[in-house]
Amino acid sequence: MNILITGVTHGLGRALAEFYIAQGHTVIGCGRSAEILNLRFTYPAPHDFTALDVTEENRVALWAEKISARYGASDILINNAGLMNTPAPLWTVPAAEFNRVIDVNIKGVANVLRHFVPAMVARQTGVIVNLSSGWGRSTSPGVAPYCASKYAIEGLTQALAQELPAGLAAVALNPGVIDTAMLRLAFGEGAGRHQKAEAWAKIAAPFILNLTAGDNGQSLSVPDSAP
Repeated sequence: MNILITGVTHGLGRALAEFYIAQGHTVIGCGRSAEILNLRFTYPAPHDFTALDVTEENRVALWAEKISARYGASDILINNAGLMNTPAPLWTVPAAEFNRVIDVNIKGVANVLRHFVPAMVARQTGVIVNLSSGWGRSTSPGVAPYCASKYAIEGLTQALAQELPAGLAAVALNPGVIDTAMLRLAFGEGAGRHQKAEAWAKIAAPFILNLTAGDNGQSLSVPDSAP
């Protein structure tokens, strides 16, 4: 399969990419950190890794044009790139930080969908997975910007599902609670009590592979890892 993953340099995106590569799938990914260079070196063609910020719509458009010409439509598109705000009461979160969370977690997803979904629609097959969160279906103090962004992903995904033609699916997926840098921002050392991304991927990656058009519009959670 041809699997596209955003935010592929670390955390859940990296764990998914490495699992899928080990299983013989072709992975196309993007990320903002310098670690993208290590991915390129470690996993050469047919895999493809690009330094990219999903908030830069023009660059996403150029990336999609290049990838579509080389690989065709994605079989699975995973919108994983995301940020969490530094936990604080909403009224104390700086505007720039709030805006960055919204720009990456919502606008970045929309940018990727805008430029990759048309090829999937034209082919009339494919699965779109937008990473949501338990905080896209419930709330906690200190993470209001992140909650707002993930609630938006839930609504965006359900509306997208209604727009897709038969043969495609859009799913909002709650990955569960995993020990990542993002979780440590919220939970501190307490994040270490939860499973690592590599163990999580052994459950999540096959779960995603098994999604079909029949799952269109669903809000799902990765089994055995959701809170």
